[in-house]
Amino acid sequence: MKDLVSNKETDVVIAKKLGLTEDEFKSIVTILGRTPNFTELSVFSVMWSEHCSYKNSIKYLKTLPRSGSNLLVEAGEENAGLVDIGQGLACAFKIESHNHPSAIEPYQGAATGVGGIHRDIFTMGARPIAALNSLRFGDLARPHTQHLVKGVVKGIGDYGNCLGVPTIGGETYFNNCYNQNILVNAMSIGTVKVGETVSATADGVGNPVYIVGSATGKDGIHGATFASADLTEDSADDLPAVQVGDPFQEKLLLEASLEAIQTGAIVGMQDMGAAGICCSSSEMSAKSGTGMNINLDKVPTRQADMEPFEILLSESQERMLIVCHKGKEAALEAVFDKWDLECEIIGEVTDTKRLVMTFRGETVVDVPSNELVLGGGAPVYDREYKEAAYYKKLNAFDMTQIAEPTDYLATAKKLMTSNNLASKAWISEQYDSMVRTNSMHSNMPSDGHSIRIKGTEKAIVAAVDCNSSFVYADPYIGAMIAVSEAARNIACTGGKPLAVTNCLNFGNPYNPEVYWQFVNVIKGMGEACKAFDTPVTGGNVSFYNQTQINDTVIPVYPTPTIGMIGLLEDLDNQTGLGFKKPGDVIIQLGVTQNEINQSEYLRFIHEVTESPVPSFNLQDEQHLQNAILDCIYAKTVQSAHDISDGGLFMNLIESSMVNRLGFELTTDPSIRKDAFLFGESQSRIVISCSEDQVSKINTICEKHNVTTAIIGKVTDGSIQVDEDQYSDINDFINIFKNQLPSILNN
Repeated sequence: MKDLVSNKETDVVIAKKLGLTEDEFKSIVTILGRTPNFTELSVFSVMWSEHCSYKNSIKYLKTLPRSGSNLLVEAGEENAGLVDIGQGLACAFKIESHNHPSAIEPYQGAATGVGGIHRDIFTMGARPIAALNSLRFGDLARPHTQHLVKGVVKGIGDYGNCLGVPTIGGETYFNNCYNQNILVNAMSIGTVKVGETVSATADGVGNPVYIVGSATGKDGIHGATFASADLTEDSADDLPAVQVGDPFQEKLLLEASLEAIQTGAIVGMQDMGAAGICCSSSEMSAKSGTGMNINLDKVPTRQADMEPFEILLSESQERMLIVCHKGKEAALEAVFDKWDLECEIIGEVTDTKRLVMTFRGETVVDVPSNELVLGGGAPVYDREYKEAAYYKKLNAFDMTQIAEPTDYLATAKKLMTSNNLASKAWISEQYDSMVRTNSMHSNMPSDGHSIRIKGTEKAIVAAVDCNSSFVYADPYIGAMIAVSEAARNIACTGGKPLAVTNCLNFGNPYNPEVYWQFVNVIKGMGEACKAFDTPVTGGNVSFYNQTQINDTVIPVYPTPTIGMIGLLEDLDNQTGLGFKKPGDVIIQLGVTQNEINQSEYLRFIHEVTESPVPSFNLQDEQHLQNAILDCIYAKTVQSAHDISDGGLFMNLIESSMVNRLGFELTTDPSIRKDAFLFGESQSRIVISCSEDQVSKINTICEKHNVTTAIIGKVTDGSIQVDEDQYSDINDFINIFKNQLPSILNN
């Protein structure tokens, strides 16, 4: 065997440079019974990186609810979650991050994040039908942030638009904690007939192993390791770790893969994402209890003289590893030849439970596949954690020390200039939301984003949600709120929440305060998911999201992005957020608390970032969501919109803008006016209805123990709060629509 490591001292040094600890290096020596060569060490380094092994998170991830009546596969069993949606159909869905690549090269980083998540869906045999995203950037006044925003948005738009998958929704937030380390989380949703999915397996000794799709290049090498390390001032030097995408090639690969599945030639298939060939080959082999012999000379490459570790670790995009039934090679090759894609046999399945890789006649890798992977021999850690020092400071906040506005109209207009509340149309209009003509959001804007399933009366409703300021203030409660808001958005649309995928973005897990955030987020998320019967089907953990500038380390806010899907059983029940006609009654479901905790109003108007999380009760939230669904199913509701960022006033403005209507609002004198208008206390929904439905709505809500209050009525465009005229909706529309373009078009 070719050994590129020369002595034991050098071994440890190289192992550390590759991201392994000294103890991990010793474990590898024990596993192999010898010193690994450089290529083997490289394989272990990427497979045991946080990005692939979840070594610092898997202990707690296993505590999340992982099974449910609608799930067709257990969490982590396949590339994506799979949920039964009736009529012989299933929904495959997943969310993942591409944070560090996007921070270094925003266009390709975001584009390849989109491409990778769609491959996870069609690798299972599902056709991607919708995409969503969750984006976090720093201070938008900084030119660097503007550069990142423009690059990320263009990368997402170009890739998704060319691939022909509509981007139907998402969220974008701005906070200084993301100034260097932005977050780019991409979600894909697909549909497939039950029983026609493909698993990531390598069954059948003697079956040929194919690499299909694009040729392999030097882009993305050690991308998994790059994703499992802190960003520093020198991270731009790691640009080769960023992959380069080609959406047109992916479109060919999508169609070829789905067609190849229909031939019956495929035993198993897996996307080559993080860690490339070594990841897909080891995971497929470990899952089946088999092994593989692979000849790296057979791998089509884009560059001459690539080293074996470069071929193995490359994360070049638009590639798959396929195990084919022996004897059906011609059928498989014919499909990929038709689509003008590479389709080369590079090895075969063995019964050795080992990965044996040869290059130019020499064995360069000989390792047990199970020892490389999550759930096998990959290390599992439980890091030290302690309550964050800032936590007690937040709870010392006193609202009485915050002065109420002297001019509420001026305050309301200024609040709408917050980049977090302003229209994100500058972003969303760069995405094709209507391709394939199934998106329902344009005709009826709603809290959840609906995509109809052709040939049925059903629609999938999806949401991505996380208020990271809430999670920062209290990781346990904040995570509950993130799950609850996603479910609330689906319920307000008329859908029943089904399942969750998550993208857990945190700082360095070796920081005890960061790990405290992580542990408490998992606890809160688990409780909320159990309450809504939305099992966690999988997702992604992204640690090391922080920036080191000189001696200062700045972690991002803990950001557990929740991707949730629900089912709208009857398209007639789809409910929008927009007011329908003047004279309708406006009713609030749920109770307003006398607080402004962690509100955008407190942060943006008063520049106070240190305050507790808003009040929250999980049982109240369950009652609220059951009530709104019953109200919708009883055909009593004209519109439904949950109260979230910006509070009640922003909720009413958003509902008014859809049809250029307005509202008259009466505040509650027992609650501070700024808390009533701008506070973000949870578990509240605003509905509008005709006057003759009020009694019926009250009866339904009383049955669910949900408080109701008539707070106003819909107008023809004028806005009035108590006795004060707030101009009309057009003034607010202009502010809302022009904020981001005024910055990003400069």
